[in-house]
Amino acid sequence: MKRSATDWPASLKPLLKKYKRSQHPLEAKNAYQWMVMVVLSAQSSDDLINHLAPEFFKKFPDMRALAKADPKSLFPYISKVRNFAHKAQWLVETAKKLKDTNQIPLEMEALVEFPGIGRKSANVIRRGAGLPPDGIIVDLHTIRVANRLGVVDTTNAEKIEKQLMETLPKNEWDAGMAMSFLGREICRPEPECPICLMKRVCAYYNTVIKKKVNRSSPKR
Repeated sequence: MKRSATDWPASLKPLLKKYKRSQHPLEAKNAYQWMVMVVLSAQSSDDLINHLAPEFFKKFPDMRALAKADPKSLFPYISKVRNFAHKAQWLVETAKKLKDTNQIPLEMEALVEFPGIGRKSANVIRRGAGLPPDGIIVDLHTIRVANRLGVVDTTNAEKIEKQLMETLPKNEWDAGMAMSFLGREICRPEPECPICLMKRVCAYYNTVIKKKVNRSSPKR
């Protein structure tokens, strides 16, 4: 969808209000768990990561324990995760570098230096730590929703984050995660537009869905 001329800082307020207290689907409890789980979750479902996390953290409860591990010793706990061998290597490499959970940095610039952690993952880790956003979370759901709404005009995650950061004031930068929640619940690949709170300003609803409805309505 093309970007619309909508006043997005105002129009996204209902979405932010609806999801402002929503917790990320990954059930991490501290910075160490966030770091591990976001690396594992790339191209894998959050449900899968939540399912395997308890046994993984029982074996490797903190960064010190993980630093002592051989990457192959992680395999039995993460073998169902896509690209698990590389992720095991990345996690142990990170642990050996940090040595202790207390050494985990929470600055964006520092987080993205670790293997397997890009801006999206770093934004998720910071949100999980309760820090104010220093960027905007852009996942597959955000990409779909932001384009359907007409807030952005690209499917490139980095460009979407840049466009959203230019469009929205910093106090609304949790909009990326709010869009992700909307995408998981309502704006799925087959969207439930009639019950969506954003349909009034949604480019997809107003230029595609309503036209389909009008064409299918019987003439009187």
